[in-house]
Amino acid sequence: MFIQTESTPNPATLKFLPGRAVMGEASVADFPNAEAARRSPLAAALFHVPDVARVFFGSDFISVTKAQGDWKHMKPAILGAIMEHFTAGLPLIEDGSQERDDEPVYEGEDAEIVVQIKELLDTRVRPAVANDGGDIIFKGFDASSGVVSLHMRGSCAGCPSSTMTLKNGIETMLRHYIPEVSAVEAV
Repeated sequence: MFIQTESTPNPATLKFLPGRAVMGEASVADFPNAEAARRSPLAAALFHVPDVARVFFGSDFISVTKAQGDWKHMKPAILGAIMEHFTAGLPLIEDGSQERDDEPVYEGEDAEIVVQIKELLDTRVRPAVANDGGDIIFKGFDASSGVVSLHMRGSCAGCPSSTMTLKNGIETMLRHYIPEVSAVEAV
């Protein structure tokens, strides 16, 4: 098994590409700490590597964020944990422990706006941030203020350039296509 690594815009995060599907196209999984990683044998193994601070599973990649330490010392242990997991054929997520994303229910014109927002995020934003080892999830839309709330995961969480991505990229695009949107905020 050959695992490639790529840098991300977040210097504290590396993207690992095992050459096979990780979560597939339908979902992602974010493990912000070792406690959350208990539901995944691979995430739990990665948190046993000293200085691992966050683990994120994308469609075909794994992003690992370090608290401190040097990648040249951490990388061999991370590569070993990933290789061992996939060669042993262990489940990625334990049965019955899928992540839940509760989202408000929208009706009428607000529902139509939310559909447009989600479509733009899914077709234009999420593929771009997935290339950088992260993900952006829609969390809500306040019709009275026009504010879209987004949650950044993977390498996007804590990335120095995430504010610029939100304001100069995502907010500008959403405001261009959807006049009801006035701002984008990270939650």
